[in-house]
Amino acid sequence: MHDEWTQGNQFELLPAAKRYVPAMLDAIEGARHSVLFEQYLMESGHHADLFIDALARASRRGVHVYLLLDTYGAKGFKQRDRDRLTEAGATICLFNPITPGRLSRSLTRDHRKMLVIDHCMAFTGGYCITDEFLFNWYDVVTKIEGPVVEDWAALFSQAWSSANQRQRVRSSPVRTQSNVHDQEASGAGMIGRVAHGRGRRYQEIRFSLQRRIATARECVWICTPYFLPTLSLRRRMMAAARRGIDVRLLVAGPRHDHPSVRYTGQHYYRRLMRAGVRIYEYQPTFTHAKFCLVDDWSTIGSCNFDHWSLRWNLEANQEVISSRFAHDMRRLFEDNLAQSQEIDPQAWAQRPRWKACREHLLGTANAWMTLLR
Repeated sequence: MHDEWTQGNQFELLPAAKRYVPAMLDAIEGARHSVLFEQYLMESGHHADLFIDALARASRRGVHVYLLLDTYGAKGFKQRDRDRLTEAGATICLFNPITPGRLSRSLTRDHRKMLVIDHCMAFTGGYCITDEFLFNWYDVVTKIEGPVVEDWAALFSQAWSSANQRQRVRSSPVRTQSNVHDQEASGAGMIGRVAHGRGRRYQEIRFSLQRRIATARECVWICTPYFLPTLSLRRRMMAAARRGIDVRLLVAGPRHDHPSVRYTGQHYYRRLMRAGVRIYEYQPTFTHAKFCLVDDWSTIGSCNFDHWSLRWNLEANQEVISSRFAHDMRRLFEDNLAQSQEIDPQAWAQRPRWKACREHLLGTANAWMTLLR
């Protein structure tokens, strides 16, 4: 696993479950050698059955199928469903079992979401395999093809080895014409790399975003469902806005799975807007998407860009440098912004006092908790 940029890749945005779920299932059905599936939240239900059936069929036809599930996130994944997979020949490993008396260790969770097919194709985003999520929430996945897929496979193997040292992943690239990528020679391919995080030990996702914001020339657009930003991120956003960069923040609106998190994030609105940051709250449903655009650089994946993800979790994002992909990302943002309500600074300043007090108390508590951690 390395952090180098590779050329000759192709990336496709798949917004909403109605697009990315069928694409992922089709990819599993077409697997010839290996399926590597890493997921934080997986619960038994209709959508889990779709993936179980596809994975089981793949395993029965001789494909090596590996599932790396977070122990806490998979607590709703029933034993009978796990047995359906293992009886078909798939291998399941649970990341970091909860250990009583070792709270700090138990807080480290595998929050990554990836599906890697034959080392030729990968999918990543913020998606979770639960009916509540896939029926009702909004998220975005990117489909990945090209040399960078090898880095996703290596990242999976690395996490698998740390969770299951007794068994190695048996997977290798399937060399087909589709992954030779003649696009690289023609200049049609895109530059990409995998940025990952391992809590405080390794925070390349955070540092990469901060570097990009500091050198932005035109725009900084950030979408995150849980806006609990680090001080360094807030400062860079405000500094960019003050020097004339178009800085926009898209966050979850009133239909939030954790309302207290929304109110805590609102504590930072006033200072950000004073600096020139434009803030939008998504209205149709709860948005769980995590993606950013800075000029021609984009990032999308599992990381919420909040201090919890950066402090504790295993995270992974796909970074892309491409004017063509940036164009697609801008259109995606604009579609989301059109369904959002922009916060008006004057109206925000006149909101009821009790709301301002609620945000202040939660924001202050959040700041203290960040210092204690």
